[in-house]
Amino acid sequence: MLRSANASSGPDVRMNSNAPKPLAALPDTRARRVIEQLLEGSGVALNGRAPQDLRVHHPDFFSRVLRQGTLGLGEAYMDGWWECDRLDEMACRLLHHGLDELAHSPSERLMYRLQAGFFNLQSKARAHIVGEAHYDLGNDLFERMLDPTMCYSCGYWKAADTLHEAQLAKLELACRKLELEPGMRVLDIGCGWGSFAEHAARHHGVEVTGITISKEQAELARQRCAGLPVAIELKDYRDLEGCFDRIVSIGMFEHVGHRNYPAYFRTVERLLDAEGLFLLHTIGSNSSEITADPWINRYIFPNGVLPSAMHIARTSEPHLLLEDWQNFGPDYDRTLMAWLANFDARWGEVADRYNERTRRMFRYYLSVCAGAFRARHLQLWQVLFSRGREQRYDAPR
Repeated sequence: MLRSANASSGPDVRMNSNAPKPLAALPDTRARRVIEQLLEGSGVALNGRAPQDLRVHHPDFFSRVLRQGTLGLGEAYMDGWWECDRLDEMACRLLHHGLDELAHSPSERLMYRLQAGFFNLQSKARAHIVGEAHYDLGNDLFERMLDPTMCYSCGYWKAADTLHEAQLAKLELACRKLELEPGMRVLDIGCGWGSFAEHAARHHGVEVTGITISKEQAELARQRCAGLPVAIELKDYRDLEGCFDRIVSIGMFEHVGHRNYPAYFRTVERLLDAEGLFLLHTIGSNSSEITADPWINRYIFPNGVLPSAMHIARTSEPHLLLEDWQNFGPDYDRTLMAWLANFDARWGEVADRYNERTRRMFRYYLSVCAGAFRARHLQLWQVLFSRGREQRYDAPR
Protein backbone atom coordinates (compact mmCIF):
# COMPACT_ATOMS: atom_id res chain seq x y z
CA MET A 1 0.00 0.00 0.00
CA LEU A 2 1.24 3.48 -0.81
CA ARG A 3 2.06 5.64 2.19
CA SER A 4 0.35 8.96 1.74
CA ALA A 5 -0.22 12.39 3.19
CA ASN A 6 -3.48 13.18 4.97
CA ALA A 7 -6.63 13.24 2.96
CA SER A 8 -7.29 16.43 1.06
CA SER A 9 -10.15 18.83 1.48
CA GLY A 10 -10.22 19.07 -2.33
CA PRO A 11 -9.81 16.68 -5.24
CA ASP A 12 -6.77 14.42 -4.96
CA VAL A 13 -5.11 15.13 -8.29
CA ARG A 14 -2.25 12.67 -8.88
CA MET A 15 -0.57 14.02 -11.94
CA ASN A 16 2.68 13.06 -13.58
CA SER A 17 5.04 15.53 -11.92
CA ASN A 18 6.97 16.00 -15.16
CA ALA A 19 3.99 16.60 -17.42
CA PRO A 20 3.18 20.29 -18.07
CA LYS A 21 -0.36 21.29 -17.23
CA PRO A 22 -2.42 23.95 -19.00
CA LEU A 23 -2.91 27.19 -17.12
CA ALA A 24 -6.41 27.93 -15.92
CA ALA A 25 -8.15 30.99 -17.26
CA LEU A 26 -8.11 33.43 -14.35
CA PRO A 27 -11.76 33.82 -13.27
CA ASP A 28 -13.28 37.25 -12.97
CA THR A 29 -14.19 36.87 -9.31
CA ARG A 30 -13.82 38.84 -6.12
CA ALA A 31 -11.50 36.18 -4.70
CA ARG A 32 -9.12 36.50 -7.64
CA ARG A 33 -9.07 40.29 -7.38
CA VAL A 34 -8.36 40.14 -3.64
CA ILE A 35 -5.46 37.74 -4.18
CA GLU A 36 -4.03 39.96 -6.93
CA GLN A 37 -4.22 42.98 -4.64
CA LEU A 38 -2.44 41.09 -1.86
CA LEU A 39 0.34 40.06 -4.24
CA GLU A 40 0.81 43.55 -5.68
CA GLY A 41 4.32 44.79 -4.97
CA SER A 42 5.57 41.42 -3.69
CA GLY A 43 7.40 40.41 -6.86
CA VAL A 44 5.15 37.37 -7.20
CA ALA A 45 2.66 37.34 -10.07
CA LEU A 46 -0.17 35.08 -11.18
CA ASN A 47 0.60 33.00 -14.29
CA GLY A 48 3.82 34.95 -14.80
CA ARG A 49 7.08 33.68 -16.26
CA ALA A 50 9.42 34.37 -13.35
CA PRO A 51 10.45 31.30 -11.31
CA GLN A 52 8.75 32.64 -8.17
CA ASP A 53 5.40 33.23 -9.93
CA LEU A 54 2.30 31.11 -9.26
CA ARG A 55 0.87 29.23 -12.21
CA VAL A 56 -2.78 28.47 -11.51
CA HIS A 57 -4.31 25.26 -12.88
CA HIS A 58 -7.66 25.22 -11.09
CA PRO A 59 -10.27 28.00 -11.22
CA ASP A 60 -11.29 27.45 -7.58
CA PHE A 61 -7.74 28.14 -6.36
CA PHE A 62 -8.54 31.74 -5.38
CA SER A 63 -11.66 31.06 -3.34
CA ARG A 64 -9.93 28.17 -1.60
CA VAL A 65 -6.93 30.26 -0.56
CA LEU A 66 -9.06 33.23 0.45
CA ARG A 67 -11.24 30.96 2.58
CA GLN A 68 -8.54 28.76 4.14
CA GLY A 69 -5.38 30.91 4.15
CA THR A 70 -2.03 29.09 4.32
CA LEU A 71 -3.76 25.77 4.92
CA GLY A 72 -5.66 26.14 1.65
CA LEU A 73 -2.56 27.34 -0.18
CA GLY A 74 -0.52 24.32 0.90
CA GLU A 75 -3.29 21.79 0.31
CA ALA A 76 -3.99 23.28 -3.11
CA TYR A 77 -0.34 22.77 -4.02
CA MET A 78 -0.46 19.17 -2.78
CA ASP A 79 -3.54 18.64 -4.95
CA GLY A 80 -1.84 20.07 -8.04
CA TRP A 81 -4.03 23.17 -8.29
CA TRP A 82 -0.99 25.39 -8.82
CA GLU A 83 2.72 25.21 -9.58
CA CYS A 84 5.79 27.32 -8.92
CA ASP A 85 9.36 26.66 -10.06
CA ARG A 86 10.90 28.27 -6.96
CA LEU A 87 8.59 27.82 -4.00
CA ASP A 88 11.41 28.93 -1.70
CA GLU A 89 11.79 32.29 -3.43
CA MET A 90 8.03 32.75 -3.60
CA ALA A 91 7.77 32.20 0.15
CA CYS A 92 10.67 34.56 0.89
CA ARG A 93 9.14 37.35 -1.19
CA LEU A 94 5.68 36.91 0.30
CA LEU A 95 7.09 37.06 3.83
CA HIS A 96 9.14 40.16 3.03
CA HIS A 97 5.89 41.63 1.70
CA GLY A 98 4.16 40.98 5.03
CA LEU A 99 1.67 38.42 3.80
CA ASP A 100 2.32 36.01 6.66
CA GLU A 101 -0.13 37.81 8.93
CA LEU A 102 -2.73 38.37 6.22
CA ALA A 103 -2.57 34.73 5.12
CA HIS A 104 -3.58 33.49 8.60
CA SER A 105 -7.23 34.21 9.21
CA PRO A 106 -8.21 35.62 12.61
CA SER A 107 -10.26 32.48 13.28
CA GLU A 108 -7.22 30.26 12.64
CA ARG A 109 -5.05 32.24 15.06
CA LEU A 110 -7.82 32.39 17.67
CA MET A 111 -8.48 28.65 17.46
CA TYR A 112 -4.82 27.75 18.02
CA ARG A 113 -4.54 30.19 20.92
CA LEU A 114 -7.65 28.69 22.51
CA GLN A 115 -6.39 25.14 22.03
CA ALA A 116 -2.92 25.96 23.33
CA GLY A 117 -4.35 27.96 26.22
CA PHE A 118 -6.89 25.45 27.51
CA PHE A 119 -5.14 22.21 26.56
CA ASN A 120 -1.60 20.95 26.89
CA LEU A 121 -1.06 19.98 23.24
CA GLN A 122 2.34 18.48 24.11
CA SER A 123 1.38 16.49 27.22
CA LYS A 124 2.95 13.10 27.83
CA ALA A 125 -0.22 11.45 26.55
CA ARG A 126 0.03 13.41 23.28
CA ALA A 127 3.82 13.51 22.88
CA HIS A 128 3.82 10.50 20.55
CA ILE A 129 1.67 12.24 17.93
CA VAL A 130 4.47 14.06 16.11
CA GLY A 131 6.63 10.94 16.22
CA GLU A 132 3.98 8.84 14.53
CA ALA A 133 2.86 11.53 12.08
CA HIS A 134 6.25 12.71 10.84
CA TYR A 135 9.34 10.94 12.16
CA ASP A 136 7.82 7.47 11.73
CA LEU A 137 6.78 8.22 8.15
CA GLY A 138 9.63 6.06 6.87
CA ASN A 139 13.37 5.81 7.47
CA ASP A 140 13.83 5.04 3.77
CA LEU A 141 12.61 8.50 2.81
CA PHE A 142 14.70 10.36 5.39
CA GLU A 143 17.83 8.34 4.58
CA ARG A 144 17.64 9.67 1.02
CA MET A 145 16.84 13.25 1.99
CA LEU A 146 19.44 13.69 4.74
CA ASP A 147 23.22 13.27 4.67
CA PRO A 148 25.05 10.19 6.06
CA THR A 149 25.01 11.61 9.62
CA MET A 150 21.17 11.49 9.54
CA CYS A 151 21.07 14.93 11.17
CA TYR A 152 17.55 16.34 10.81
CA SER A 153 18.48 19.82 12.03
CA CYS A 154 20.35 22.86 10.76
CA GLY A 155 23.91 22.38 9.56
CA TYR A 156 26.75 24.81 10.32
CA TRP A 157 27.97 26.26 7.02
CA LYS A 158 30.62 28.68 8.33
CA ALA A 159 33.44 26.78 6.57
CA ALA A 160 31.46 24.00 4.86
CA ASP A 161 30.92 23.42 1.15
CA THR A 162 28.63 20.39 1.32
CA LEU A 163 25.69 19.30 3.44
CA HIS A 164 27.73 16.49 4.99
CA GLU A 165 30.52 18.89 5.95
CA ALA A 166 27.97 21.30 7.44
CA GLN A 167 26.36 18.60 9.56
CA LEU A 168 29.69 17.29 10.82
CA ALA A 169 30.66 20.88 11.66
CA LYS A 170 27.41 21.33 13.60
CA LEU A 171 27.98 18.16 15.60
CA GLU A 172 31.57 19.09 16.38
CA LEU A 173 30.58 22.65 17.30
CA ALA A 174 28.09 21.24 19.82
CA CYS A 175 30.75 18.94 21.26
CA ARG A 176 33.23 21.81 21.59
CA LYS A 177 30.67 24.05 23.25
CA LEU A 178 29.92 21.30 25.73
CA GLU A 179 33.64 20.87 26.45
CA LEU A 180 33.34 17.10 26.26
CA GLU A 181 35.98 14.90 27.90
CA PRO A 182 36.39 11.11 27.73
CA GLY A 183 34.24 9.23 30.21
CA MET A 184 31.64 11.98 30.67
CA ARG A 185 27.99 10.96 30.96
CA VAL A 186 25.94 12.79 28.30
CA LEU A 187 22.17 12.96 27.88
CA ASP A 188 20.76 13.63 24.41
CA ILE A 189 17.14 14.78 24.69
CA GLY A 190 15.46 14.09 21.35
CA CYS A 191 18.30 12.06 19.88
CA GLY A 192 16.67 11.46 16.50
CA TRP A 193 18.50 8.83 14.49
CA GLY A 194 21.50 9.02 16.84
CA SER A 195 23.68 11.48 14.92
CA PHE A 196 25.00 13.39 17.93
CA ALA A 197 25.22 10.30 20.15
CA GLU A 198 27.29 8.44 17.57
CA HIS A 199 29.58 11.40 16.86
CA ALA A 200 30.18 12.27 20.52
CA ALA A 201 30.80 8.68 21.60
CA ARG A 202 33.03 7.86 18.63
CA HIS A 203 35.14 11.02 18.55
CA HIS A 204 35.08 12.23 22.18
CA GLY A 205 34.90 9.01 24.18
CA VAL A 206 31.77 9.91 26.15
CA GLU A 207 28.90 7.70 27.29
CA VAL A 208 25.59 8.83 25.80
CA THR A 209 21.99 8.15 26.75
CA GLY A 210 19.69 9.22 23.94
CA ILE A 211 15.91 9.45 24.17
CA THR A 212 13.30 9.78 21.42
CA ILE A 213 9.53 9.33 21.09
CA SER A 214 9.84 7.83 17.59
CA LYS A 215 10.01 4.05 17.26
CA GLU A 216 11.52 4.31 13.77
CA GLN A 217 14.22 6.68 14.98
CA ALA A 218 15.06 4.54 18.01
CA GLU A 219 15.47 1.40 15.91
CA LEU A 220 17.82 3.01 13.39
CA ALA A 221 19.73 4.93 16.09
CA ARG A 222 20.50 1.66 17.90
CA GLN A 223 21.81 0.17 14.69
CA ARG A 224 23.98 3.20 13.97
CA CYS A 225 25.43 3.28 17.48
CA ALA A 226 26.05 -0.46 17.81
CA GLY A 227 29.36 -1.16 19.53
CA LEU A 228 29.57 2.32 21.06
CA PRO A 229 28.84 3.33 24.69
CA VAL A 230 25.40 4.58 23.65
CA ALA A 231 21.97 3.64 25.04
CA ILE A 232 18.91 4.66 23.01
CA GLU A 233 15.61 4.71 24.90
CA LEU A 234 12.04 5.27 23.76
CA LYS A 235 11.07 7.67 26.51
CA ASP A 236 9.55 11.07 27.30
CA TYR A 237 11.99 13.59 28.80
CA ARG A 238 9.72 14.06 31.82
CA ASP A 239 10.30 10.43 32.86
CA LEU A 240 14.10 10.65 33.03
CA GLU A 241 16.13 9.96 36.14
CA GLY A 242 19.86 10.14 36.90
CA CYS A 243 22.70 12.66 36.80
CA PHE A 244 24.64 13.74 33.71
CA ASP A 245 27.81 15.77 33.19
CA ARG A 246 26.44 17.25 29.97
CA ILE A 247 23.01 17.54 28.37
CA VAL A 248 22.25 18.38 24.74
CA SER A 249 18.97 18.84 22.90
CA ILE A 250 19.12 19.37 19.14
CA GLY A 251 15.92 20.08 17.20
CA MET A 252 13.54 18.82 19.89
CA PHE A 253 12.53 21.94 21.84
CA GLU A 254 10.16 22.94 19.01
CA HIS A 255 7.92 20.07 20.17
CA VAL A 256 7.92 20.90 23.88
CA GLY A 257 5.18 23.55 23.86
CA HIS A 258 4.99 26.74 25.88
CA ARG A 259 2.97 25.18 28.71
CA ASN A 260 5.80 22.70 29.28
CA TYR A 261 8.82 25.05 29.12
CA PRO A 262 9.07 25.39 32.92
CA ALA A 263 8.91 21.60 33.37
CA TYR A 264 11.49 21.11 30.62
CA PHE A 265 14.08 23.44 32.19
CA ARG A 266 13.26 22.11 35.65
CA THR A 267 13.98 18.59 34.35
CA VAL A 268 17.30 19.71 32.85
CA GLU A 269 18.28 21.37 36.14
CA ARG A 270 17.40 18.20 38.08
CA LEU A 271 19.43 15.94 35.76
CA LEU A 272 22.47 18.18 35.22
CA ASP A 273 25.55 17.94 37.44
CA ALA A 274 26.37 21.09 39.43
CA GLU A 275 29.40 21.71 37.18
CA GLY A 276 27.62 20.60 34.03
CA LEU A 277 26.70 22.33 30.77
CA PHE A 278 23.52 22.17 28.70
CA LEU A 279 23.29 23.03 25.00
CA LEU A 280 19.89 23.86 23.49
CA HIS A 281 19.71 23.89 19.67
CA THR A 282 16.31 25.11 18.45
CA ILE A 283 14.45 26.99 15.76
CA GLY A 284 13.29 30.33 17.14
CA SER A 285 10.45 32.71 16.41
CA ASN A 286 10.71 36.48 16.14
CA SER A 287 7.41 36.78 18.02
CA SER A 288 6.26 35.61 21.43
CA GLU A 289 2.72 35.09 20.18
CA ILE A 290 1.61 31.48 20.66
CA THR A 291 0.67 30.37 17.18
CA ALA A 292 1.47 27.85 14.47
CA ASP A 293 1.09 27.75 10.72
CA PRO A 294 -2.07 25.69 10.07
CA TRP A 295 -0.56 23.73 7.17
CA ILE A 296 2.66 22.88 9.04
CA ASN A 297 0.61 21.97 12.11
CA ARG A 298 -1.62 19.58 10.15
CA TYR A 299 0.87 17.92 7.82
CA ILE A 300 4.41 18.22 9.19
CA PHE A 301 4.77 18.90 12.92
CA PRO A 302 1.46 18.45 14.78
CA ASN A 303 1.19 20.53 17.96
CA GLY A 304 4.56 22.19 17.39
CA VAL A 305 5.27 25.65 18.79
CA LEU A 306 8.36 27.72 18.05
CA PRO A 307 9.83 29.46 21.10
CA SER A 308 10.76 33.12 21.17
CA ALA A 309 13.85 34.53 22.85
CA MET A 310 11.63 35.78 25.64
CA HIS A 311 10.09 32.33 26.16
CA ILE A 312 13.51 30.72 26.55
CA ALA A 313 14.99 33.42 28.76
CA ARG A 314 11.99 33.77 31.04
CA THR A 315 11.30 30.07 31.65
CA SER A 316 14.95 29.03 32.00
CA GLU A 317 15.83 31.88 34.38
CA PRO A 318 14.73 30.18 37.63
CA HIS A 319 16.69 27.03 36.81
CA LEU A 320 19.81 27.71 34.71
CA LEU A 321 22.40 30.39 33.99
CA LEU A 322 22.57 31.53 30.37
CA GLU A 323 26.24 31.53 29.28
CA ASP A 324 26.08 31.99 25.49
CA TRP A 325 23.57 32.54 22.68
CA GLN A 326 24.43 32.08 18.98
CA ASN A 327 22.15 32.64 15.97
CA PHE A 328 22.98 31.07 12.61
CA GLY A 329 19.48 31.10 11.14
CA PRO A 330 20.57 31.77 7.53
CA ASP A 331 22.36 28.41 7.58
CA TYR A 332 18.99 26.66 7.78
CA ASP A 333 18.03 28.09 4.40
CA ARG A 334 21.05 26.40 2.85
CA THR A 335 20.41 23.18 4.80
CA LEU A 336 16.80 22.94 3.67
CA MET A 337 17.72 23.58 0.04
CA ALA A 338 20.33 20.81 0.24
CA TRP A 339 17.68 18.45 1.64
CA LEU A 340 15.35 19.44 -1.19
CA ALA A 341 18.04 18.71 -3.78
CA ASN A 342 18.62 15.27 -2.22
CA PHE A 343 14.88 14.63 -2.05
CA ASP A 344 14.35 15.47 -5.72
CA ALA A 345 17.41 13.53 -6.89
CA ARG A 346 16.51 10.33 -5.03
CA TRP A 347 12.70 10.38 -4.99
CA GLY A 348 12.62 7.75 -7.73
CA GLU A 349 14.19 5.24 -5.33
CA VAL A 350 11.14 5.35 -3.02
CA ALA A 351 8.37 6.58 -5.35
CA ASP A 352 6.74 3.14 -5.46
CA ARG A 353 6.23 3.26 -1.66
CA TYR A 354 4.69 6.73 -1.42
CA ASN A 355 2.25 8.69 -3.55
CA GLU A 356 2.50 11.89 -5.54
CA ARG A 357 0.70 13.92 -2.91
CA THR A 358 3.34 12.99 -0.33
CA ARG A 359 6.08 14.07 -2.74
CA ARG A 360 4.44 17.45 -3.22
CA MET A 361 3.90 17.79 0.54
CA PHE A 362 7.61 17.35 1.23
CA ARG A 363 8.68 19.67 -1.60
CA TYR A 364 6.34 22.36 -0.31
CA TYR A 365 7.48 21.93 3.30
CA LEU A 366 11.19 22.09 2.54
CA SER A 367 10.84 24.99 0.12
CA VAL A 368 8.62 27.31 2.12
CA CYS A 369 10.67 26.73 5.28
CA ALA A 370 13.83 27.64 3.35
CA GLY A 371 12.10 30.82 2.23
CA ALA A 372 11.10 31.64 5.81
CA PHE A 373 14.71 31.42 7.01
CA ARG A 374 15.92 33.41 3.99
CA ALA A 375 13.46 36.18 4.89
CA ARG A 376 14.78 36.04 8.51
CA HIS A 377 11.24 35.20 9.57
CA LEU A 378 12.70 32.26 11.53
CA GLN A 379 15.96 31.88 13.44
CA LEU A 380 18.24 29.03 14.56
CA TRP A 381 19.64 29.36 18.05
CA GLN A 382 22.25 27.47 20.02
CA VAL A 383 21.95 28.47 23.67
CA LEU A 384 24.47 27.29 26.25
CA PHE A 385 23.51 27.07 29.93
CA SER A 386 25.26 26.12 33.16
CA ARG A 387 24.04 25.77 36.73
CA GLY A 388 26.19 28.71 37.75
CA ARG A 389 29.69 27.25 37.82
CA GLU A 390 32.44 29.61 38.99
CA GLN A 391 34.69 29.67 35.92
CA ARG A 392 33.98 31.85 32.90
CA TYR A 393 32.69 30.34 29.69
CA ASP A 394 34.19 31.20 26.29
CA ALA A 395 32.11 29.82 23.46
CA PRO A 396 33.77 28.45 20.33
CA ARG A 397 32.49 29.51 16.96
